[in-house]
Amino acid sequence: MIITSAKSFEVILALLKNEDNMFVIGCNVCAAKLRTGGEPEVLEMCRKLEESGKQVVGWALPTAACSIRSFESLVDKNEKIIDACCILVMACGSGVSSVANVVGVPVYGSNDTISLGSLSGGKLISNQCVMCGDCIIGEFGGICPKAQCSKGLLNGPCGGNVDGMCEIDRLKDCAWTLIYERLKKIERLDLLYNIHTPQEHGFK
Repeated sequence: MIITSAKSFEVILALLKNEDNMFVIGCNVCAAKLRTGGEPEVLEMCRKLEESGKQVVGWALPTAACSIRSFESLVDKNEKIIDACCILVMACGSGVSSVANVVGVPVYGSNDTISLGSLSGGKLISNQCVMCGDCIIGEFGGICPKAQCSKGLLNGPCGGNVDGMCEIDRLKDCAWTLIYERLKKIERLDLLYNIHTPQEHGFK
């Protein structure tokens, strides 16, 4: 799940300052679950834009804004998009990019993209993954130290945690305490003896 947070309406209005005849697109997956781009939020955005003097020609709610196949697929959702002079996408940055790739008008995003996370056990968890492309998360009990550890340490804790809390962010659990407890629970503490070499993070 891509974690997003909604920009303030004032910021959105500033983005759309010189635009009119707009079409609003939501996302019925991540943004809907986070209430940053599901149907209620899209309808509310349309209402607020119109109350602010903007003309909204229509709206659509594709299954996933990041998986738009073509402009025709958007027309199938709502043919009024043909009349749009700009589009506001209530999704993550990937959704904005996906829509921009198939339309010929300016596209704006209403959300800030925060991280790759999840909804687990009814709790929203952010920064689950940094999408580094060299995934070894299984060796850490399903907890990515590159994403969860404030220092990105791969071979154990820094030694600065206090009562299981990170020394950099005292409101955050030490990732290595969580990793240790997880590996202990699944009886795989042997994985802690694996040594991981530094990973290349530059462009290839």
